[in-house]
Amino acid sequence: MSTTFQLDTSTSRANPTPAPMKRLTVPRIRARKKDGVTEQPLVMLTAYTARQAQLLDAHCDMLLVGDSLGQVIYGLPSTIPVTLEMMANHGAAVVRGSYHSVVVVDMPFGSYESSPEQAFESAAYLLKQTGAAAVKLEGGEAMAPTVEFLNSRGIPVMGHVGLTPQAVNVLGGYMARGRSDAEADKIVTDAVALEKAGAFAIVIEGVVEPIAIAATEAVSCPTIGIGASARCDGQVLVTEDMLGMFERVPRFVKKYDDIAGMIEKTVATYAEEVRDRSFPSDEQTYQPKS
Repeated sequence: MSTTFQLDTSTSRANPTPAPMKRLTVPRIRARKKDGVTEQPLVMLTAYTARQAQLLDAHCDMLLVGDSLGQVIYGLPSTIPVTLEMMANHGAAVVRGSYHSVVVVDMPFGSYESSPEQAFESAAYLLKQTGAAAVKLEGGEAMAPTVEFLNSRGIPVMGHVGLTPQAVNVLGGYMARGRSDAEADKIVTDAVALEKAGAFAIVIEGVVEPIAIAATEAVSCPTIGIGASARCDGQVLVTEDMLGMFERVPRFVKKYDDIAGMIEKTVATYAEEVRDRSFPSDEQTYQPKS
């Protein structure tokens, strides 16, 4: 079965095809960190739809099709129920809506943990179905053989250490990690193991700042912080969180706007105009030709 997707331009009627722009690549992202330093931090946000990708693409280096879509899009209680099919459908939409950013797709819980072979089958499926450039998986030293297996077979991998939401049942919640010496040592060890296995970048989530800095300094690939430190090599947030779509967000989120409030205000105005019959007006109504 063949899959058709558009890699280089956006063709949606919501955003006509832009001037051609060469998409960033995984090696270019990896090369942004030289001699342990990333002069210009990498910008990453989540995206789940084509239109969202269109709006974010020009401003980002990477777009993450996160399994957070389980909560943000589907209203699920966690990321655990998310399926490969969900990730493939949303990943394909984001690739179609972007032409500049590297698109990374999360591998959902249960799709890669049992063996490197299972991980390859799942990752290959995601890349074939979406046209994305890379996958992301959670876990540190224990997942290093899987990362090496995928990388050696042509699948770029972004790692994820610290607070790993797919392991929430083991961790006992979404608390910050790295407060104990043992936890701190493990986070740095995990990051180093992933880098040695070939990860081109590593997300560091929900980690106390000194440990996030230590992990960043310990690896030669870029680190992407979320609830970590400004001294990571880049940052990622869930787009809906930073736009103010939800009332409750993690402590590490900065709300840059109040989109939820804007939507509620606009919808209230629409509802009022419908009820008082001021919408549609003559401007929105078709009349017979004279």
